[in-house]
Amino acid sequence: MEQNGEQSGDSMEDLTGCVAIVTGGATGIGRAIGIKMAEVGADIVVSDIDTAACRRTATEIAAMGVRSVGISANVTDPEAVSRMVSETISQFGKINVLVNNAGVAGAPGWYDYETSREEDWAYTFGVNVKGMAIVTDAVVPHMKSAGFGKIVNLASIAGRQGRPSLPHYSATKAAVINYTQSLANELGRDNINVNAVCPGLLWTTMWEQVGAKYALANPDYEGLTPRQVFDRTVQDLMPLGREQTPEDIGDAIVFLVSEDARNITGQSLNVDGGAFLN
Repeated sequence: MEQNGEQSGDSMEDLTGCVAIVTGGATGIGRAIGIKMAEVGADIVVSDIDTAACRRTATEIAAMGVRSVGISANVTDPEAVSRMVSETISQFGKINVLVNNAGVAGAPGWYDYETSREEDWAYTFGVNVKGMAIVTDAVVPHMKSAGFGKIVNLASIAGRQGRPSLPHYSATKAAVINYTQSLANELGRDNINVNAVCPGLLWTTMWEQVGAKYALANPDYEGLTPRQVFDRTVQDLMPLGREQTPEDIGDAIVFLVSEDARNITGQSLNVDGGAFLN
């Protein structure tokens, strides 16, 4: 991977020599992102609040022939984030890529309530927005000193248009899109690209909870299982008529952190089967 923005070769989706931190990287989308980047040569720091899962995923990625470590950190804790970044520098000497993937849909038990609670707003903004800023602020000085960096923030199509039963979550993802634009303007002269990815509908534990909540709150979904709610939503919302996968998100991020995307910054890429055409 070139660090000066210059082309080398025909295809530049080669992340050999790149060191990437993936927050929320132990499971789901984060795990897929780490694996996809490792497939094209990146060394991966798996950061997650779940220490055991963090280490398992790092071990899995290291078996692919790249370097990988799991470093537990809560993104809302500045001291824990600082330690995670310092350990990354100590072990790898640099940070080329940051993928801000850690996120939540609400405070514990959010799916049992029809409307957003005060704790849902506070908890979700704390992780999805403030946590993202805490990690970014800790990493950016190292990118600036190197004169190079790639940051990708995980937003959502919920940030494009608010979801009726998840306004707190939708608002955080809209904030992520705006934050991405602000960072891109701020860091462009430092040769740091900042973009976001807006996943569409993926069958995850989070969406299983969303589906159960929708089935309770929406008469149109009465009697449907969470998976049936999900499948109907995919068919109703997406011109391509198919769900997205964590691997789809990982592929998009590999592109955005590669030199193929060296002139793309401040953008929010929908990976959503055509649900939102912008």
